Amino acid sequence: MVGDSSSNNEVEGRKATSSTGRERRRKWLKRREKWIVILGVVLHAIYMLSIFDIYFKTPIVHGMDLVTPSFSGPAKRLVLLVADGLRADKFYEPDNEGKYRAPFLRNVIKHRGRWGVSHARPPTESRPGHVSIIAGFYEDPSAVTKGWKANPVEFDSVFNRSRHIISFGSPDIVPIFCSALPHSTWNSYPHEFEDFATDASFLDEWSFDQFQSLVNRSNEDPKLKELLKQDNVVIFLHLLGCDSNGHAHRPFSPIYLNNVKVVDHIAERVYNLLEDYFKDNRTAYIFTADHGMSDKGSHGDGHRSNTDTPLVAWGAGVKHPRPTFDQNHNDYGTFVDDHVHDMPTPKEWGLGNIERVDVNQADIAPLMSALLGLPCPVNSVGSLPLGYINLNKAEEVEAVLANAKQILNQFLRKSQLKQESSLSFKPFKPLAHYSSDLEQINSRISAGDYESAMELSVNLRRLALDGLDYFQTYDWLMLMTVVTLGYIGWMFYLILHVLQSYTTLPGYILKMEQAVSRRNSSLKANLCGCFFMGVVSIILFLEHSPPLYHAYSATTVFLWTQIFSEYQFLNALWRYLHGREHYHTIKLVATCLVSVFILEVLVKSFTERKLYTWCFLIVGLIAPVYLSRLIAQKSGTPLFLWLSCWFLSVFTLMPAEIPDNTLLVVGSGAMIITIGGAARYLDRRSRDNKYWSSLLNSDRETKFPFLFELQSLLVGLSSVMVLLSTSHRTKNQELLALHQLINWLLAGFSMALPLFSATGLLSRLTSIFLGFAPAFLLLSIGYEAVFYGALALALMAWILFENALLHYSKTNASQTSIRGMEDNFQLENENRSLQLSDMRIPLVFVVLFNVAFFGTGNFASIASFEISSVYRFITIFSPFLMAALLIFKLLIPFLLVICAFSAITKLVRVPRVGCYFLVILCSDVMTIHFFYLVRNKGSWMEIGNSISHFGIVSAQVVFVLLLFALTNIYTKDIQTRSGKQFSRKNI
Repeated sequence: MVGDSSSNNEVEGRKATSSTGRERRRKWLKRREKWIVILGVVLHAIYMLSIFDIYFKTPIVHGMDLVTPSFSGPAKRLVLLVADGLRADKFYEPDNEGKYRAPFLRNVIKHRGRWGVSHARPPTESRPGHVSIIAGFYEDPSAVTKGWKANPVEFDSVFNRSRHIISFGSPDIVPIFCSALPHSTWNSYPHEFEDFATDASFLDEWSFDQFQSLVNRSNEDPKLKELLKQDNVVIFLHLLGCDSNGHAHRPFSPIYLNNVKVVDHIAERVYNLLEDYFKDNRTAYIFTADHGMSDKGSHGDGHRSNTDTPLVAWGAGVKHPRPTFDQNHNDYGTFVDDHVHDMPTPKEWGLGNIERVDVNQADIAPLMSALLGLPCPVNSVGSLPLGYINLNKAEEVEAVLANAKQILNQFLRKSQLKQESSLSFKPFKPLAHYSSDLEQINSRISAGDYESAMELSVNLRRLALDGLDYFQTYDWLMLMTVVTLGYIGWMFYLILHVLQSYTTLPGYILKMEQAVSRRNSSLKANLCGCFFMGVVSIILFLEHSPPLYHAYSATTVFLWTQIFSEYQFLNALWRYLHGREHYHTIKLVATCLVSVFILEVLVKSFTERKLYTWCFLIVGLIAPVYLSRLIAQKSGTPLFLWLSCWFLSVFTLMPAEIPDNTLLVVGSGAMIITIGGAARYLDRRSRDNKYWSSLLNSDRETKFPFLFELQSLLVGLSSVMVLLSTSHRTKNQELLALHQLINWLLAGFSMALPLFSATGLLSRLTSIFLGFAPAFLLLSIGYEAVFYGALALALMAWILFENALLHYSKTNASQTSIRGMEDNFQLENENRSLQLSDMRIPLVFVVLFNVAFFGTGNFASIASFEISSVYRFITIFSPFLMAALLIFKLLIPFLLVICAFSAITKLVRVPRVGCYFLVILCSDVMTIHFFYLVRNKGSWMEIGNSISHFGIVSAQVVFVLLLFALTNIYTKDIQTRSGKQFSRKNI
């Protein structure tokens, strides 16, 4: 009896010790997971900022001297008319009746002015476009992170150099350039005027009326008249109508095309008003646009419809038209959108016999400065287009030389700043003897050799621009190396954590190593890491490097220090793998190669969406065949898997620009209700089937027995509201307040209902699918509503596939395999350890997550944001609310994918956080590839898209994390029977 008692006490003591150890390990693992998640978010945020230091460093420097032209300006005042969002082709081409939409400006082109196409550089947005026109440089897109409403940095402009600036127009543009200038007279209309449900051409009329009123008042106000009569006055009218009408009605709509006539009529009235007022022929006029407009009513990327804008100049100092001599439209270099360089003039424009002079958008600023005889803005990188300004040979050379000196001054300032902050400075060799080049140009001018002097001046300007680019990317190699090592270190760190925390490997490896030696190696690695980090920080400090340079280096050194501190574990892991059979090594290598291949296909799919079609067509054939071999009894799962994959494959063949189709959206509502009804039928009729038991289990029924009927009703009402809201807005050009209120209520109320559904896997996921459907339908304009249902079917097919594998593992488990399972169990939450075969789950998730990105468009392109999607909720221009609604629409498919992912981790009982880290590992394999695919040469459309791809994949660590937190509200209560049937007790 005493022996039995002591034996029982010993067993109880071991259990208590084991329980305490499990609890301690569980708390340690929670802390470590939180730490790694925080580190991952911070690391990716830091490394994402590196693209701005590498590719989008601000080009602005201060401290340069002004370069005043040696000739007097031919114009006493200048009028700048900017038709926001006006495409070049819609301006120059005739209408269906063969009549041209801009008769006045067309008459100017033919008889007294010059014309061409102004080539904009992405991002083709209003603020960067106006900065390019008025200041002469292409503002870095990183300024968008500091706000478009005000100047994030101080820069010089033509307005700064003028004696007085008079401006009227949009509240989003005019205050940027005029509010801080003491020598300005300006006004803008309220934001409420920008209503996309109306014809916005009245905004252009408002700007003209304000200016006309000012001119008329000057006849009774001597001070105002004196102000208008002085030299170097700039008049800027911002005409927003084309942009607003293009967004709301598309650029081929009658409202947009009529707005072209409106701006032409305004140009005519401005011309007549000023010519009658001044009567001195000393006014120069420039008509252009900041960007174009895509066919679907958006802009932002580098498509030709967005970068090609009209340019018409006439008046004082501007050359008269002359016949075309050749097809070269550019006399000084290449355009910033050189992928459409030297495009012939379309025949339908009817201007093939008149010389066309194309320019880069930034060239307009030096043109305006030269016409007024003002110094060019000190930050300008534009080249003076001689094809527009009427100067003699000597004045042309002096003008180009002044232009070259102004750009050279920027180069010299950047060179000086970099030399002062570099321990090892590498100068730009082609301009090492720039002073002798200037002397040579001046001597040629003195000798009257203007042709040679012009050639040397143009060459000096080109070298100065190349020098600016050299210093703009001076730190490129160092930053790319540091960030690349950081990403590699992060991936190694993730792998180590997954192996140590979510697999059975530590149980084997810890037997081979000593804890004391681990602590000693960790201490040595930390000391070496701190020393190296200190040396790097001192070097960066001596070079006056920005704080982010310190952050990049410190993060990379820290990661590799953490890796080397696990030297003993790595050494033991290597010995463990080396001692295994070759079969395991081959399996490991094959899994890695297949994973990398799939991820590389995803990388390619960012530019070739059709790859997703082939992917799902192949999977739709292979996966059903594989399942049919596993499942002995007859099952419809293989057939459903085949149909759902092939159905989803259709959408990546469709155009990225989603055409409007309201009836298709309405029909999608019926399809969504049908899918929900099928899931409901399966949930009710298959409860006694062992195959479905894992999906249908629920400890409690829903508190609302008619929840499914209520959700279906809301989906149906949403379909009806789609039809009513769209038809009423189209006919009456307004959104009824009642429709707006109903749409908001439907979207908001339906998303709360899934929280009250049953906790069975299928029941909860069906409720989530129906809960987000009303909001998605109300934000849809075309086939993306069908995509919502197709994606849900594919996600259900994924769940059924995993359930089939689980069912197969249950029915075919031998006693040996059960013992193997027992070894794979972790001691908390009844989650088993991760196995190599589980890599399929994060891989499928990454594929479906990216399909949610690119299934219905090109998320990497700014122009893919279809603003008309929000018109059933709001039409008054509100950029933040509209952007929030667009982003929410894009997030809804991701929410479905992550809900399915969370449900699968519960179904197969693998740690969700461990799978999350594997997802991030897969994303970072793609990220490091995209980091090297970022381009700094070629067209800016390609450059912008490559950076967008990098940003999208790099941000997935934050996207997935936030969506996990959001969807956990819906998925935390999901219950399955798989955990019960495979508990340790039963085994």
